[in-house]
Amino acid sequence: MSARLAYLCGEYPRATDTFIQREVASLRRAGLHVETISVRRPAAQEQGTQEQAEERHHTHYLLPCSPWRLIAAHWRLLIFSPGRYCRGARLALTVRSPGLRSLFYQCFYFAEAGLVASWMKRRGLTHVHNHAPDASGYVAMLAGAIGGLSYSMTLHGFGIFSEPRRWRLQEKIEHALFTICVSHHARSQAMLWSDRKYWERLHVVHCGIDPQAAQVRRHSGRGRNLLFVGRFEHVKGLPVLLQAFADLAGRDRMLHLHMVGDGPQRIELETLARDKGLSGRVTFYGYRSQAQLQAHYAEADVFVLTSFAEGIPVVLMEAMACGVPVVAPRITGIPELIRDCVNGYLTTPGDVESLVKRIEALVQDADLRERFAVQGRRAVEKEFDLGMETARLSEIMCKYLKS
Repeated sequence: MSARLAYLCGEYPRATDTFIQREVASLRRAGLHVETISVRRPAAQEQGTQEQAEERHHTHYLLPCSPWRLIAAHWRLLIFSPGRYCRGARLALTVRSPGLRSLFYQCFYFAEAGLVASWMKRRGLTHVHNHAPDASGYVAMLAGAIGGLSYSMTLHGFGIFSEPRRWRLQEKIEHALFTICVSHHARSQAMLWSDRKYWERLHVVHCGIDPQAAQVRRHSGRGRNLLFVGRFEHVKGLPVLLQAFADLAGRDRMLHLHMVGDGPQRIELETLARDKGLSGRVTFYGYRSQAQLQAHYAEADVFVLTSFAEGIPVVLMEAMACGVPVVAPRITGIPELIRDCVNGYLTTPGDVESLVKRIEALVQDADLRERFAVQGRRAVEKEFDLGMETARLSEIMCKYLKS
């Protein structure tokens, strides 16, 4: 009998969660029974494309929830195993940040955990895996505790590592059956915040893509199109990108910046672009389907990322698989994908001058773009292939679940 597990997220599926959707689909093809569950539906602006709409149709949502359903779920768990339920409640009270606000939130997490555990038991699911385990990580851990389920998590980067004490990363690692880290950098941070006896349960499995599904572009002449794909939020450092583009646009009238995505900073960024005199030189597209993204990659001469913190962004893998040379900051797990001056350029984070220099070098030199494109695709095929990474993830999951 194949493993039966649930993938739990705080909001799923969002337009920026395509890597989770691919992972779930690939695990299913590998023979695992995977069902998806989300605490709440994504906000309207985060719901993206038809691909996300189809995934929402197959996802179970905890909220909104009637009081009677909540009471019934917890009552069943209490009656079935009073001791386990009380131990889970004690865990909820002890594994939290100090203060009344934290206690207030923990009560909500415990309530949601009861809904998760009750639903999973009805569905015959025995393991819950959580992506980006900040708030939803509490829900997964507590659901495991009160439902007699095992749980695991995937650590990405910025969120939980920026406030490890607040999100009680150490305790979550200790209670997890195993922990997946998307990069060696992420694993090192997990090691920093956990006891040495848990290190053997920390495993590196990259997010991946299917390189064979990417159409590879070729480069000639002077580059004209710069591309960014991602969420418009502070951590992406997009004002740095707009300043760099303003400097470049003043010297090259043919350059155009294409910004694909959406998020809380969109209006601010559109205003900033106008203030810098870039109207008509910068286009904001909103979220795009995978087919539409392929069209953007096919036209791009350089892909640019200016984040202040990341895991290993899947959009970099997509660009490299499509033969688009990349410029990205030298932070966190990104150097595990990009080798500076070999398959892309790494820049000093937040530094406009180095960013302008690297973009300009690629725009002016088609041979350099082609060389980076070839080496970039090879790197993705070798170490970030979705099939190979999912096979490794499936192997890890099955090993722990059997034991």
